[in-house]
Amino acid sequence: MEVAAACHLHSEWSYDARWSLDALSARFVRRGYRIMLMTEHDRGFTAARLEQYREACARASSAKMLLVPGIEYSDSLNRVHVLVWGPVPFLGEGLPTGEMLQAVRGANGMAVLAHPSRRDAWKTFEPSWAEHLLGIEVWNRKYDGWAPSKTAPDLLSTTSAIPFVGLDFHTERQSFPLAMSLEIDGNISEETVLNCLRLRRCSARAFRRPLNQGPLRTAMPVLRTADRIRRMGASVAKYAKGGTR
Repeated sequence: MEVAAACHLHSEWSYDARWSLDALSARFVRRGYRIMLMTEHDRGFTAARLEQYREACARASSAKMLLVPGIEYSDSLNRVHVLVWGPVPFLGEGLPTGEMLQAVRGANGMAVLAHPSRRDAWKTFEPSWAEHLLGIEVWNRKYDGWAPSKTAPDLLSTTSAIPFVGLDFHTERQSFPLAMSLEIDGNISEETVLNCLRLRRCSARAFRRPLNQGPLRTAMPVLRTADRIRRMGASVAKYAKGGTR
């Protein structure tokens, strides 16, 4: 069975987001998703808070939507971010990326390098990280916009990681038709989702099409142009707003 998962989502459990888990669930159900791969920031979390969060995700899940709890870890410089799912205890804040990745693997968790273009995080990539990564975000709606990252493909080619797409959802501004398509056998549960990820039975989609599909590749120049126009418009609006103060 193939199901759509919204990836890289933040709720009010993150310091910089405001949506409740119930509100997020209702929103993504309406948009045709069946799974939400949550990724709350490590900032402010503790081992006890992570257990409370896991319980909250279970309560917010339903027959229509499964919320899979996860943490977005960041290094001490807040430059390299990694999305983590699975039976991983809370590892702490500001850990060195290599140390954190080894701990995730040791706990049988999954790790995905997030938005490598943000703050040129890709430039800090260490080869030793590759063996611990399930995937690399090649398209992050918040930071890459309406078109994929320009730096992620080269980084991906140096590893065995698979492409991931994520909304990095904090507000409605990060809405976009990106999804991870998961091939799940049997009932949809946290266990079957995690097993699906471990087996790499997942693929990145945009507009419900695989990223490497011909029509989508053909549309990329148009998407990049549209994104440049969008960013220019946002810059003009921000400047105009500042000028009225």
